[in-house]
Amino acid sequence: MYLLKKVINNQDAVVDEMIEGFISAYGNNYRKVDGVNGIVLKKKKDKVGIVIGGGSGHEPMFLGYVGEGLADGVAIGNVFAAPTPNNVLEVTRAVDSGMGVLHIIINYEGDSLNFGMGAELAEMEGLTVNRIVVCDDVVSAPKERKEDRRGIAGAIFVYQIAGAAADLGLSLEEVTRIAQKAAEFVCTVGIALTPGTIPNTGIPTFELGEDEMEFGMGIHGEPGVQRTKILQANELTETMLQYIIDDLPLKQEDEVCVLVNGLGSTTSMELMIVNRRISQILKEHNIFIYDTQIGNYCTTQEMGGFSISLLKLDDELKTYFNYPASSPFYKKVAR
Repeated sequence: MYLLKKVINNQDAVVDEMIEGFISAYGNNYRKVDGVNGIVLKKKKDKVGIVIGGGSGHEPMFLGYVGEGLADGVAIGNVFAAPTPNNVLEVTRAVDSGMGVLHIIINYEGDSLNFGMGAELAEMEGLTVNRIVVCDDVVSAPKERKEDRRGIAGAIFVYQIAGAAADLGLSLEEVTRIAQKAAEFVCTVGIALTPGTIPNTGIPTFELGEDEMEFGMGIHGEPGVQRTKILQANELTETMLQYIIDDLPLKQEDEVCVLVNGLGSTTSMELMIVNRRISQILKEHNIFIYDTQIGNYCTTQEMGGFSISLLKLDDELKTYFNYPASSPFYKKVAR
């Protein structure tokens, strides 16, 4: 089996050293939480705290979305593994300012279990914790079992909208409601062309033939819904987007935000070719594009492939989407 070359030192220290590198670069605004792999903003605001998190290996997800108008802290797990309950507790404690904390997690069993246990520990200390679970991967389960769908790149829209609502001083109940609404209004479809690898082994997470692609594969290599010959960009984009249009559902004159996300090794050139066809299709359906973001936002190491996410806007969500957001890996100017 082919072993991918990696720029690492000790294979068991990749997460620790990644965090050290982050703090070395951005330590003016961030600090590592004592005793656990967690990062929080140095300046704690008098507002609802937002905590996100998950396994490493998907950078800039998750540590890249702690910042102004985004999350206040992140609980970081080992590669492709959920953060521990104690990790979640310590980060929750670090961001709490007395107005409550919202956990935003993407739907994977380990994350759901460990964040739940972390929240219970926090509540035993008198903290108030709410949570929402992002289940945006359209093809991973049918609509009648939406709660079983995986969470992937569409969570970034939820982070931004929840962060804005918290920064604007809303209560924990209102921040939770608005974040939940955003989570229900976002859908994502992804495809894989080549596998990613686990850094401490260098072994691919799955295998694909030279002329094959997997439709709907998860970000850890979970099976998709169909393995086919590679399609041209236009045909592939049309198939993916139709799933989203049908699922949201979208109708004429609706407004959407578009996220074209590379999974690690897919080039900007390819992502822009995909976005070209997205724009054409939405125009044909008389669906208006309010905002487009293209880049690597949720990756799986060097996996080849991409995902498309659409956030359906209404007037309320647009208010919070327009709020500025800033981190070392994510910038959104006010509109």
